[in-house]
Amino acid sequence: MSASVVRATVRAVSKRKILPTRAALTLTPAAVNRISLLLKNKPGFIAMKVGVRTRGCNGLTYTLDYTKEKDKSDEEVLQDGVRVFIEKKAQLTLLGTEMDYVESKLSSEFVFNNPNIKGMCGCGESFNI
Repeated sequence: MSASVVRATVRAVSKRKILPTRAALTLTPAAVNRISLLLKNKPGFIAMKVGVRTRGCNGLTYTLDYTKEKDKSDEEVLQDGVRVFIEKKAQLTLLGTEMDYVESKLSSEFVFNNPNIKGMCGCGESFNI
C-alpha cells in the first residue's frame, strides 16, 4: 500500500498590511432612504434584489425586485439597516458599484455608478462590460 505525502510550508509574515474587504455594492444615503421607504410600504418583503438581464441595444440592463427570502447564491449587502441581495449572475458586473437614488423634475430613479462598464446605449438603460 502506497501513500502519497504532501508537504506544506508555513511562513510567518510580519508587518503585512491586511486590506479591508469592500462590499460588492455601496449605497448612497439617498438610496438607503428610498429602499427603506419602499420596503416599509411592502410588508412581508425583507430586501431589494438587484439582477441583470440581457436586454436593450447594448447588452445588459439592471433589474430591481422585492424579495421575501435570500437565495443560496445571492450576495447580501447590509448597509444602515437596509438589505440588498445581488443575484449570482449580477455579482461580477456590480463589483465596486455605487447605487444612488436621484430625483429630478421629470423622473425619479435608482442610478448605478459602475466603474466596470465599457459602453452604454444613448438612453443609458443598457450597458456592456
